[in-house]
Amino acid sequence: MTRGRILLVDDDPDLRLSTAQSLDLAGFDVTDTDQPEDVPALIGFGFNGIVVTDIRMPKLDGISLMNQIHAIDREVPVILITGHSDVQLAVRAMREGAHDFIEKPFSGSQLAETCARALDYRRLVLENRVLRAAAGQKDDLEQRLVGRSNVMIDLRRRMRTIGPAETDVLITGETGTGKEIVARALHDLSARAAKPFIAIDCAALPEAQIESELFGHEPGAFPGAMRARYGRFEHARGGTVLLDDIGSMPLAVQGKLLRVIQERTIQPLGSNEVRPVDIRFIATSRSPLEAEVEAGHFRADLFYRLAVVSLTVPPLTARREDIPLLFARLLAEAAGRHRVEPTMPAPALVEALLGRDWPGNVRELRNAAERSALGLGIEAPSEQPDSGPAPGSRLSDRVAAFERDEIVRALIASGGTLKQVYESLGLSRKTLYEKMQKLGIDKSHYTDG
Repeated sequence: MTRGRILLVDDDPDLRLSTAQSLDLAGFDVTDTDQPEDVPALIGFGFNGIVVTDIRMPKLDGISLMNQIHAIDREVPVILITGHSDVQLAVRAMREGAHDFIEKPFSGSQLAETCARALDYRRLVLENRVLRAAAGQKDDLEQRLVGRSNVMIDLRRRMRTIGPAETDVLITGETGTGKEIVARALHDLSARAAKPFIAIDCAALPEAQIESELFGHEPGAFPGAMRARYGRFEHARGGTVLLDDIGSMPLAVQGKLLRVIQERTIQPLGSNEVRPVDIRFIATSRSPLEAEVEAGHFRADLFYRLAVVSLTVPPLTARREDIPLLFARLLAEAAGRHRVEPTMPAPALVEALLGRDWPGNVRELRNAAERSALGLGIEAPSEQPDSGPAPGSRLSDRVAAFERDEIVRALIASGGTLKQVYESLGLSRKTLYEKMQKLGIDKSHYTDG
């Protein structure tokens, strides 16, 4: 039994080899790579290891890699390997979330001790998550897909059923609704969570190279193919492949993809060898694929193969009651990124948010939160958070507006917990209910479950 899993990232082949050997001798399960851009695909909420990375690399520096990892799971420990001149940079990285750093030259025992502490922390994180779930507390899925609307509750319920299954999945939803978040969550809910999650943007793949990218190739398969190359499907061995915007995939490639899905085998370009692949496929589409099938742009047999299980991610217009909580969460995250003091959204701003259609959905709402965190507003004509009541309005109207703003602020701050609201405002429970009814305040817009 090993002491734990370590992903080692370093572009220096000699240092990487010697470090990997040292950690291996110390009893750790080590995977080393000089491709930092591939590492986030190996990380998920179920990742049971740590990442050790050099801070200076040409393709992607260690701090940028750490930020990408923490966008997936903030509690994955990242240890930075630094040179003497990088210590100040490493200290700044510690403030931004690095678990630890170790300065070159370091001994094998020193690194092993640092890694052992980080792995103990990671094990504790994972154990606490299991205990919280067993106690009926909010799980990671509820944290990643915020919302108490019926459509979101139903989506999460279906995901918990579908995630552990081995079936392929088709996810549909408008632009910006969070289809990739759903796909990654399905992966993390499965037995494949510790294996790679490879996202492929079908619309961005160059048509001339798409087969090589997906299936790989042998030397001499085409001009410029000087050596063998693994395709994305082989890189995902044991894990999950996300085919993002699958409707944009050329028809000729769709036929070959169908064969892979049916037979779970691939044939690299220029090779007669058929190789088995253990992959789960998840595909996404911005619009229902039935229309593409009818128009002759998408193969019906591939559609029916993928759509055995399907999920629809609702747009914000179908769950407006989730907007205040979701915006508050995104605003807090944006404030943390920009190192500004987090604030609660003003009631007038919440009203403005609820009145918009958000064609870009959660992605557009996230951009609005970024602007708001920086004090730039959300570019909504109706937004007047600090304008106060109109001049000349009656005193009773001003008092009602003030009371409404204070109650809404308290609801947002408490996540809709009424006991905290009436205690913080010095009201009785009955008085709070009466005021909310009189002022037209709907608690469901602010409840956090």
